[in-house]
Amino acid sequence: MTQFWGVDADPTAQGRIKGARPVAVLDIGSNSVRLVVYERHARALTPLYNEKSACALGRGIAQSGRLADANMAKALEAMKRFALVARMMRVGKIYVLATSAVRDATNREQFVGAVEEIMEAPVRVLSGQEEAHYAALGVVAGIPGFAGVVGDLGGGSLELSDIANGLDTNGESFELGVIRLQDDADGSPKKAAALVRARLEESILRDALPGSRFAAIGGTWRSLAKLHQARRDYPLHMVQDYVVPADEMIAFCQEIVSADALKGYPGAGNVSNSRRELVPFGAAVLGEILGAGRFASVVFSALGVREGYLYGMLDERERNIDPLIQGAEELSVLRSRSPAHANDLVEFTAQYFAAVGIVETEAEARLRTVACLLADIGWRSHPDYRGPQSVDSVAYGSLTGVDHPGRSFLAQTLAVRYDGLKSKSAQVLAPLGSDEMTARARLVGSMMRVAYPMTAAMPGILPRTRFRLDGDTLVLILPADFAFLDGDHLRNRLRQFAEGAGHPDWRVDVS
Repeated sequence: MTQFWGVDADPTAQGRIKGARPVAVLDIGSNSVRLVVYERHARALTPLYNEKSACALGRGIAQSGRLADANMAKALEAMKRFALVARMMRVGKIYVLATSAVRDATNREQFVGAVEEIMEAPVRVLSGQEEAHYAALGVVAGIPGFAGVVGDLGGGSLELSDIANGLDTNGESFELGVIRLQDDADGSPKKAAALVRARLEESILRDALPGSRFAAIGGTWRSLAKLHQARRDYPLHMVQDYVVPADEMIAFCQEIVSADALKGYPGAGNVSNSRRELVPFGAAVLGEILGAGRFASVVFSALGVREGYLYGMLDERERNIDPLIQGAEELSVLRSRSPAHANDLVEFTAQYFAAVGIVETEAEARLRTVACLLADIGWRSHPDYRGPQSVDSVAYGSLTGVDHPGRSFLAQTLAVRYDGLKSKSAQVLAPLGSDEMTARARLVGSMMRVAYPMTAAMPGILPRTRFRLDGDTLVLILPADFAFLDGDHLRNRLRQFAEGAGHPDWRVDVS
């Protein structure tokens, strides 16, 4: 068997960003220890590797004040593997963060010293306020423009902070993590809800504006969101940016708290064993928060302290980069035949909108741009599966900075781009957006079907073509040296596009 790379050779595949140096964060929490390796330190973070070990470091710490020897041993054993993984992946920099359980333990110095020896990196033990700060930045990183209150629920503590204009204030930390709460409430979720209610009386929730948003971070809350999606038969199995009306979530939380155990509950099979017994306590916390803050909705964030810590290290210019655009540009570079053609497609679609008088909002133009950047990512697939596979890449991929209606728009656009207006590849996602978004997605996707027969995905051609309205007739104008492009293939695609766009009369001109 041919060996394509040796131990001393660069193992990086051509499907990775050229020159990117991986960065890693080891997050030592009260419930689990997790290593995440990202492709590079950038505005849009792409996970290369993600592994956790459920060590329950926070178990019993409220009573003993110490990290249990057995739990420390399990965590340190996991870290030996994580250190090896980081070396194998040639991580350039690894950041080790410790939160509630470690900062509260009387034997933390012993544990921290052992971690630093294994990881060959300093451990930063975050204060409660620092944990709240980086959790808030994680929400900003993944949901640009978010304003409201952020809550990060771990095993040992709950952090709350306000966000406005991309900045967080009033960071608070409470001993209301799900492991600690389970211990304090003697294993009763109903008793836990009463404890939460009492401990949050003097919190920033009192001053939250009625009708604002709450962002929920943490593995237990993500598990709760998955249960809610299963209950609703929600078509997109993704927690990031999942939005639920507050009153609906409060009722759901009360149901979970009353159920006491999740055995046999719909969707419980999607929750890991280490989380299952903690979910009712997470529901107790979330239900009380949403009620006390009089929020209108809750949005779940898969990005938290780890991503917030890396985001906080970026300079102002990098922070201002749109993560969705950057992520789509990276996919275009890695998977399309010509990234330059994607940029031509952005201008081609914009020129049509200008020619026929369609006005876009900034958000609509942003999604159209992203759709164009992603328009050719499926070309290597078999023709019969390019549509479904491209839809899956967008709808279920790791892009950040896009909500679920936006994912629906992008998926529907690519479905039409590859399979035509009769495509059903993204039909199940259509209800996540509006009828107007679906119509716009179909328009942009069918316009792409006009572009590719003219260009074979090569740049420099689309900028020399243009649309115009001649009375009620849509005219596609080709330059004289491209007159040969005016064939049956292009005309069939143009006819389908024109009819779908409401232009029964159309023609091709050469000038």
